[in-house]
Amino acid sequence: MNKPFGNSDQTLSDYVTELYAPEDEVLREIRDRSAKEGLPDIQVAALDARHLEILVRACQARRAIEVGTLGGYSGVAIVRGMAKDGSLDTIELEPKHAEVARESFRKAGFAKRARIHVGSAATILPRLAKRGPFDFCFIDADKEGYPLYLEWAGANLRPGGVVALDNAFLFGNLAKKPKGAMASSIEAMQRTHALLAHGGQFRATVLPTGEGLAVGVKK
Repeated sequence: MNKPFGNSDQTLSDYVTELYAPEDEVLREIRDRSAKEGLPDIQVAALDARHLEILVRACQARRAIEVGTLGGYSGVAIVRGMAKDGSLDTIELEPKHAEVARESFRKAGFAKRARIHVGSAATILPRLAKRGPFDFCFIDADKEGYPLYLEWAGANLRPGGVVALDNAFLFGNLAKKPKGAMASSIEAMQRTHALLAHGGQFRATVLPTGEGLAVGVKK
């Protein structure tokens, strides 16, 4: 498994992961094919994928947006949680990653329900606003862009809509002083948390997964 569940007891972590989110053949194939295609092993873990599906189901999402497609693993989990008439707009910077994801959605039976937009999220997100308001937004991309992406979510989610941000602990660096090579990422993630917790648009918390999953409901 590429990412552990957020508990120091490995036995408990393994038990919960196996019980709640055994990786089925569809998701396992995406993970294996992504690796063979040379994509970085940074897609969400199986239990995090289940978290996304449950959050999407809980808010009864019909319109969802994802910033950071990679190989389509998290996107498939999101679409699984949506109503049958629901659709996902997902943004990926790298064309090669987008091609892998396109095949993932096809194999999962979601080719007509997932629209992949290739390019910079900062450029594409404003164009997608007309499709809103959205019910769910998942952010898992460049950390320096998180404040911008969260602000966009705040403006384009419906009241009661949910935003989820992966890597909320910034690989253990969140609480450190911004300096060195990680300075810009630390500063951006700290600013993101401040906006989420005290910006006035969301009621939010952080699920203590291995990576940290920040979740907010728009007021």
